[in-house]
Order: sequence, then structure tokens, then C-alpha cells
Amino acid sequence: MPPLATFVDVPARSNLPSMSTIHALAPTAPRVILASQSPRRRELLTLIGIPHDVSPADVDESVHAEEAPVPHCERLARAKAETLAVLHPEAVVIGSDTIVVIDGDILGKPRDTHEAVAMLRRLRGRTHTVFTAVAVCYQGRTLSGVESVSVTFRDLDDARVTAYVATGEPMDKAGAYGIQGFGATNIERIDGDYFAVMGLPLGRMVGLFTDHGLSYNYGPISV
Repeated sequence: MPPLATFVDVPARSNLPSMSTIHALAPTAPRVILASQSPRRRELLTLIGIPHDVSPADVDESVHAEEAPVPHCERLARAKAETLAVLHPEAVVIGSDTIVVIDGDILGKPRDTHEAVAMLRRLRGRTHTVFTAVAVCYQGRTLSGVESVSVTFRDLDDARVTAYVATGEPMDKAGAYGIQGFGATNIERIDGDYFAVMGLPLGRMVGLFTDHGLSYNYGPISV
């Protein structure tokens, strides 16, 4: 008759981490708030996998006396982020501002169709500069930067200008055009960050995350 099997109690390994330890070590994803009502910026954050809430900041976008274009758009981006950060100090708040500059003049959003036509007539057949500032506010500190992009328009005739304005697309965009819609057909070339022209320089924004000690690994940002 074969010997009976002997069972030996093996003590549990005490060096295995507990579930609570595992959860404590796992990276945490802070809440992200986009301080903008721009659908293009929302689309871009979604494109790169960053979940976020939208809460537009109410900021006066008037140009200060003697204010140059770059300081102007960076000031607005920072103001948008900081306005929301006061209300949500635990969150990562992103602010951005885009302006179109030609002959040293800042072209904002057209007030009506007549101004939209005037802006497009001024831009056609010429090269202008798009400045987009992005600011990231986290834990009471704001970091920001500005992207500069050269954009060259095709030489549109008046019929094309009028037809484009009639689409309604220019009315909520700086310089009276959008590069990602019908306006894409009006552009001859760009030199620089395409996403900055859309309204949010993604590479520079991720760099600001890094400077804040945040991690972006092709998905939600983490601490």
C-alpha cells in the first residue's frame, strides 16, 4: 500500500504588495479642464486621448495700448487658465488664444460679414503670421508658450471671398478663416505647427505638462 501523502502548510509570502499598495503606487489622472469653448480645441484634446471637461473662461480679449501681438495672446491664454484655476485648484487647466497678424495688425474674430470680407481681401495672395499661445495652470503655477506659424493664402477673387463668407465658417475665427474646414482650400502653404493654426499647439502643450511634472503617455495625463 503506497504511503499516504503528506501536506505541509506553506506560509503566505509576506513580500507581496497588498491591493491597497498597488492602488497607491498606480499613477493618478488629475482632472483636466479646457478653458475654451472652441470645438477645434476640444477635438484636438480628444484626438490625443486626454479626457477633459470644458468650462469657457470669461476674459476681456481687448488689446492693451502698445501691446505687441505675442505678449497679447500669451497674456490672454494665461488669463483664461488662471481664471478657471482659481475655481478648480486641484485640476490641470489649459488656456489658449490664437491671433492672426498681418502688417503688424492683429486680426481678431470678425464682427460681421463685411469685416470678414475685408479681412480675407487683406490676407489673399499674401503671407501672414498666426500666433497661438497655450498656458497650463497646475497647483498654483502657470507655464505658457507661444507658437508662430507662417500661412500663405491663395490669391482669391472677390467671388471666392464672398462665397466663403457665406458658408458662415469665418465668423467665429481669428482672421476670418479656419484651416481645418472649407478654408483649407484657400491656403497655399503653411510653415510651422498645423495644430497651432487650428488653435492648440499640441507638442508645446505636452512640453508644458512635462515641465509641471505631469506625464503624457499617449492617453490621459498622470501625476
